[in-house]
Amino acid sequence: MAAKTWSFKYAASQEFHDIMAQVVVNAKCLAEELQKYGFRIVSGGTDNHLLVVDLRSKGLTGKTMQNALDAVGITVNKNMIPFDPEKPGVTSGIRIGLTAVSQRGLKEPEIREIAAIINQVAEAPEDEANLKACKAKAEALIAKFPLYPAGSFDD
Repeated sequence: MAAKTWSFKYAASQEFHDIMAQVVVNAKCLAEELQKYGFRIVSGGTDNHLLVVDLRSKGLTGKTMQNALDAVGITVNKNMIPFDPEKPGVTSGIRIGLTAVSQRGLKEPEIREIAAIINQVAEAPEDEANLKACKAKAEALIAKFPLYPAGSFDD
């Protein structure tokens, strides 16, 4: 009961509202940036916390991209797209959610960096040197936004 009470109180706070608004801003930013790199966003954009990316223009499958991005520390899910020619275990798309990175404090400049990393991974998803370079970039970026910032448990 205490956890529910805390959750409802937090959900009613301005802090929660501000973070959720930033989630939508970040999702729209990522969609726009990926489109600049030649990815197709299934719905043409997004109005919520996630987007589905059609990878066919890059000649990739969702399974390949999910595995490559996992290797660099970016979590996505392979996802079917409308009229997907691939099997459900392979897929032609990925689904990307922005809630976790937004809660850590990332904003549009960092989302643009993430888009660039995703694009670099897509250019050579099976090249170990490329994945290693992308992983270093991803780790350097997220290190600026610790999950538990100093002083967050001092109360």
